[in-house]
Amino acid sequence: MAKWGEGDPRWIVEERADATNVNNWHWTERDVSGWSLQRLRQLLLGVRVAGPEGACQLTDVNKLDGEASINNRKGKLFFFYEWQLRASWLGTSSSGVKYRGTVDVSNLSDENDMDDLDISVSLCKDQPNTPLLDLMKRTGVPEVRRILGEYVHQLKSEFSQGMILPSTNEPKPQPELTQKNQIKTSRAQISSTPRCSSSPAPCPSGVRIPTCSFNLKETFQTSADELYRTFINQEFVQVFTRSVALVDGCRGGRFQLLDGSVSGEFTQLVPDQRIEMRWRFRTWPSEHYATINLDLEDRGDETELRMECRGVPAGEEDSTREGWTRFYFQAIKQTFGY
Repeated sequence: MAKWGEGDPRWIVEERADATNVNNWHWTERDVSGWSLQRLRQLLLGVRVAGPEGACQLTDVNKLDGEASINNRKGKLFFFYEWQLRASWLGTSSSGVKYRGTVDVSNLSDENDMDDLDISVSLCKDQPNTPLLDLMKRTGVPEVRRILGEYVHQLKSEFSQGMILPSTNEPKPQPELTQKNQIKTSRAQISSTPRCSSSPAPCPSGVRIPTCSFNLKETFQTSADELYRTFINQEFVQVFTRSVALVDGCRGGRFQLLDGSVSGEFTQLVPDQRIEMRWRFRTWPSEHYATINLDLEDRGDETELRMECRGVPAGEEDSTREGWTRFYFQAIKQTFGY
């Protein structure tokens, strides 16, 4: 556990030698709007519902206005938050037709219970009526309500501990290995293969490393132009990765997805035919990129994708191959029904 007032950015009041805020007597406040913005986006983009009519997924958070803060007075915590939000949803009917719409929440506030939230769902103006709208109202609205309740729960549990300092009569907590540190340690030890990390020292750049190559082939039940857009369109990428993504779908455009685990740059784009990119995984040696070519061959009702991957660090072939198969190809098929 970090020392009081040090290490954890959630702690907003330090225990000072001049006895400032002794016994939590004074009013202290922490702005947690930044954390809330990020967490709300992450939670909302994970909303997906399905039924006999098809499937719907929130694809983007277009509006997120408001603020959140935590206050401590005499050892009691007060949580204040107020948000207005709008999210876009993409639906695919059981016959494969796509529809777009929006979800609006106008009163996410500490003054309202979750059951009192005003959540409205609608289709975009240019979209014809579809049973998917009923699916979103019947199943999507309760799921959005549940997710927003999860945000409030995490807000209170994430920040409560550090807001109340011990009184002058209480002993200071002794340093110990916290559960959070244990989790970080176990994550770093998941792979038995030595990997580069951001700590304690960066991997050397400009050093030649041994690499390998591999090829993959996959067939998708969709047209080449639809599959092409799926890889370079930010909205589609956010849907099948179920996370926030940054994708600039043009030559020289950068991309970052899966919480920053994957990044790179599009080096050549031939619409509906070929995608070339520099691609890297976060744990690879600094500034090292593989070269990936995706060739699309339209075969009427289906499209064959041939992938060529060159320059993968030696020892990373299996994990890279598995990652592309699982987090790209299988995720696209499961999400869009390709």
